[in-house]
Amino acid sequence: MATLSACASPPWLNPNPNPNSNPGPNCLPDQSQTLDFDSLMASQSQSPPHHAPTVASPGSSSPNAAPAELPSLLHVSFNQDHACFAAATENGFRIYNCDPFRELFRREFDGGGIGHVEMLFRCNILALVGGGSHPQYPPNKVMIWDDHQGRCIGELSFRAPVRGVRLRRDRIVVVVEQKIFVYNFADLKLLHQIETVANPKGLCAISHSSDYLVLACPGLMKGQIRVEHYAQKKTKFISAHDSRIACFDLTLDGQLIATASCKGTLIRIFDTDSGTLLQEVRRGANVAEIFSLAFSSTAQWLAVSSDKGTVHVFSLKVNSNVPDHENSHRSSSSDAAIIPSSPSSSSRSFIKFKGVLPKYFSSEWSVAKFHLNEGSHYTVAFGLQKNTVVILGMDGSFYRCQFDPGHGGEMTQLEYHNFLKPEPETAS
Repeated sequence: MATLSACASPPWLNPNPNPNSNPGPNCLPDQSQTLDFDSLMASQSQSPPHHAPTVASPGSSSPNAAPAELPSLLHVSFNQDHACFAAATENGFRIYNCDPFRELFRREFDGGGIGHVEMLFRCNILALVGGGSHPQYPPNKVMIWDDHQGRCIGELSFRAPVRGVRLRRDRIVVVVEQKIFVYNFADLKLLHQIETVANPKGLCAISHSSDYLVLACPGLMKGQIRVEHYAQKKTKFISAHDSRIACFDLTLDGQLIATASCKGTLIRIFDTDSGTLLQEVRRGANVAEIFSLAFSSTAQWLAVSSDKGTVHVFSLKVNSNVPDHENSHRSSSSDAAIIPSSPSSSSRSFIKFKGVLPKYFSSEWSVAKFHLNEGSHYTVAFGLQKNTVVILGMDGSFYRCQFDPGHGGEMTQLEYHNFLKPEPETAS
């Protein structure tokens, strides 16, 4: 059960959270820049203030921290259009621009850790959850932070630790171990509760570009995805995998979902309205942990990161005009090259694996890939520039790469930064 407490006066959305930068094209429109908590706040008592944050300049360290000491990174996530990303650390949070790469601002607390930070496009409202060895806020609370005021302006409290938060202009979605809560952003009114299987990773995805909300989450059965189409008041259950769901992602409009199981070999793309399997691509033959899936804005490409230290980019046919028979012809040709033309012991051996090897060799493989450190945790998204991918590592690494859709192969690294380390000053 969630409860609401007031922390300050009513918030006012500022489309540009960094006072030293210009508003970008992804800022909220003027008519959407007010969260009206007036009637709500009038009946609430003011909560005790938390430790005030230290406002640090980009690239600088906290005045109380040793110069060489790097903060422990607890969480990293892109904003809704992948133009920015947020990093939660043991002593606060930082906001970065992806292209061009630069730190926009940071907020550092006196020994208080942030375990999860979620942006709302480029506006001044963020969702914070305490984390680390000394959480700044209780891990069972979602704090609504107004960076224009430098304070929290609301909170949602739960009986279990918060595993994830998703934001839209009109909704707040909170994930706990076996439930998901959907709130109206204007007044924090609870709209819907969903029961799920155990969900320690906080798996949940929501649409962002459409006027109505599409929400995807684990169902109550192993390998099942539940999709809520709120405008249609429709729930769709998709039996996506035989194994436990490890990762999934929605397109911006919520019409397609990509899913991966704990085996991590196959990625499947479904229509969320009908539940129809539209395409299946293969990451590899060996079991892998899938860390993230990401559609491009046009749903033409799908990026996948895993513990194998490789980011793959797949071409999606679901929105293209490529006839099915072309894919079938390509697959059957590959199979024909494998099957011996005359009876032999090898052909008899092949028959034993019929239905296994043909499917493997006719699988759709990635168009491009980029190699990283194996075992490290990476989150991936498509960049604003055409055919670019942005990769964030839990070691503080930032990569921006470009792939060739025609020739494929290894991606070209365009830039690298460690966003936890101060950037060296260039001589003027």
